[in-house]
Amino acid sequence: MELRHLRYFVAVADEKNFTRAAERLHIAQPPLSRQVQQLEEELGVLLIEKGSRPLRLTEAGKFFHAHAQELLDKAADLKAMTQRVGKIDRKFAIGFVASTLYGLLPEIVRRFRNRFESVEISFHEMTTMEQLQALKEGRIDVGFGRLKSEDPAIRRIVLREEALIVALPVGHRLAALEGPLKLADLVHETLLVYPKAPRPSFADQVLATFMERNLVPQQVQEVRELQIAIGLVGAGQGIAIVPQSLQGMIRTDVVYRPLDDLKAVSPIIFSTRHMDRSPELVNMLEVIYEIYDELGIAHVKQAL
Repeated sequence: MELRHLRYFVAVADEKNFTRAAERLHIAQPPLSRQVQQLEEELGVLLIEKGSRPLRLTEAGKFFHAHAQELLDKAADLKAMTQRVGKIDRKFAIGFVASTLYGLLPEIVRRFRNRFESVEISFHEMTTMEQLQALKEGRIDVGFGRLKSEDPAIRRIVLREEALIVALPVGHRLAALEGPLKLADLVHETLLVYPKAPRPSFADQVLATFMERNLVPQQVQEVRELQIAIGLVGAGQGIAIVPQSLQGMIRTDVVYRPLDDLKAVSPIIFSTRHMDRSPELVNMLEVIYEIYDELGIAHVKQAL
């Protein structure tokens, strides 16, 4: 049994269709079917129920699928870490959601660069869900995101919880109010949420903040990205719930107001491959906690 057999079977099990799995793997469908059949013959059990439409896994198939995916993730981890150890010129790829650029991420990277000049850093903007896939594929080494997710191949460290605030158009009636705003004050406004895809996303986190308080925004408009949401706020097309650090995005047509709900927060999450304990990751985490300590930001230190 080879890794390609695992990869082929996982694709078929995920897609529940040989044709779509073949397209995903960029191979023809007949050879894929033969490879899966050979795998079943080697194992001596059926993995896929014969004649099922859509395709269904047997109990043995379900068991094999779960463990095959875990082995593929570990193989990807091993490949990425071995490649890193063997390189003289150290490269470090960072995935980030756009909102983190308005917070402390630039200072974190600046200090890291000054301290570890031999490490070549690259940046890749992507959603939290895209970061998880990129980590497993070895395209990035760390992700800074906002969504909590369960994936055995990924280690997640919640760096801190950031307060949510409201972005309003200049001249909006709520902008003139004294003090923090209540979420209940916002349900009659057009709520701009982002990103539209892929889901789940920060949009779902914002909507859940309302739902957990038995509130339902009457009109929700989904947009592709943060910058579009803020641009539409400035144009008077609605309001947006954003992380507090977004106040760093200074615009003459947008004002920001705090919320009176201390539990209305968004986590900043440091994601890595589960087994990765590289010096770059350890050093970056140390820099992050150093900056948090200097600024008096509440956090709980965790080690890799």
